[in-house]
Amino acid sequence: MKQFLLLFAFLFTALQIHSQENLPADYLSKEFHKGRREAFRALMPANAAAVIFSYPERVFSKDVNYNYHQNPDMYYLTGYKEPDAVLIIFKEMQGTGETYNEVLFVRERNAQRETWTGRRLGVEGAKSKLGFTNAYNGKDFNAFAIDFKKFDTIIYDKIPTDIGNDKSGFDLFGLLATFKSKAGISTEKESSTELFTNITNSLREIKTPEELVLMRKTVKLSCIAHNEVMKAVGPDMSENEADGIHAYVHKHYGSEGEGYPPIVGAGANGCILHYGENNATKIDNQLLLMDVGSEYHGYAADVTRTVPANGKFTEEQKAIYQLVYEAQEEVFKICKPGTPFQDLNKKSKEVIAAGLIKLGIITDPKDVRIYYPHGCSHFLGLDVHDKGNYLSKLKENMIFTVEPGIYIPANSKCDKKWWNIGVRIEDDILITNDSYENISVESPRKWQDVEALAKQKSTFNDMKFPKI
Repeated sequence: MKQFLLLFAFLFTALQIHSQENLPADYLSKEFHKGRREAFRALMPANAAAVIFSYPERVFSKDVNYNYHQNPDMYYLTGYKEPDAVLIIFKEMQGTGETYNEVLFVRERNAQRETWTGRRLGVEGAKSKLGFTNAYNGKDFNAFAIDFKKFDTIIYDKIPTDIGNDKSGFDLFGLLATFKSKAGISTEKESSTELFTNITNSLREIKTPEELVLMRKTVKLSCIAHNEVMKAVGPDMSENEADGIHAYVHKHYGSEGEGYPPIVGAGANGCILHYGENNATKIDNQLLLMDVGSEYHGYAADVTRTVPANGKFTEEQKAIYQLVYEAQEEVFKICKPGTPFQDLNKKSKEVIAAGLIKLGIITDPKDVRIYYPHGCSHFLGLDVHDKGNYLSKLKENMIFTVEPGIYIPANSKCDKKWWNIGVRIEDDILITNDSYENISVESPRKWQDVEALAKQKSTFNDMKFPKI
């Protein structure tokens, strides 16, 4: 029996290795992740250690988990995409003889568990595929000779508390407990978490050439999805169908999914900023606001388009749409190195306030917040609201959104002809050495271009399914 189990494990491992060959070839390279660790180390103070944990798994229902999503900082620094892991980066070389300045502890290979829950990279995979010289199983962390108390600074992110415990001692719960014990930590030190945030903000707000390739791809395929819905949409389509077209196009191009829960809201639903039900059975002759972006190899797009379901804006819809478009255009003019990030929001508020006054919707510029309650821009990358220094000035290779919007729900204190009009136009902007590039330009923004595209036929118009 023992020999049979050993043979099974050997064959399983061989099949796993073979099956993993048929994978995308455009993941970030191990050299990229190594370079990010070196950049992180360069920002650490002397005699410091940084500790980064994977994210916990989350329960979807009963004994079923959500699809796992790695801590973006762990992925950024390692490329590792599994739970129950910890990375330690040292400022200076450690040990005697064979010295090291980083170590990764990962989830152990287990043929039986992998049959049920999927392939694991394991120690050898962490070495060969991720480029780590010093990689160990999580169960080795407890006995590993690290005296955290000798360091002047231990850098770590906020430690999660709502995580499961499988009582093995080397799941995420066990790894955290071991770290706290080794480092003598009973409560989080704000200075340690603040330093971690400062370092990761500074690194992740500037995109490297490898990241730009993935960002361009995730944004491009998101634009294609938006365009297909613009062509396919009609009054009888449901919000869920429109959502489904986005998802299909994303998957067709190899996206792992969406970078955030899609917002596909018709009419009054488009006035709910983070509407997520997407379950209205008919869009009818209303505006359809679609805030949907793919996630490709960890990188999120964030694109919003607003389209009339019948293909033609009413005069009121057009007036609101044009005002949002003009606000975006004015913000684009100041998208260049040296502009304070906060000026983007100020400019968009000024334009929309003036426009709403001209339309008679408000009389006081301060009331712009009633119909435009959110900010104009946020960083974009491994998180849809990515890390970055929001009090800084724009720099080359930053990527962020420009997304002014106007939302006028029913019973607003304005003429009822404006009620239930919700418009947001959102584009993804890359700062160049002296200006900007709109990397989501392939999806039309001008109202005339939106109407023109809506007249075209989509592949999805010909899809027929049995009635149920």
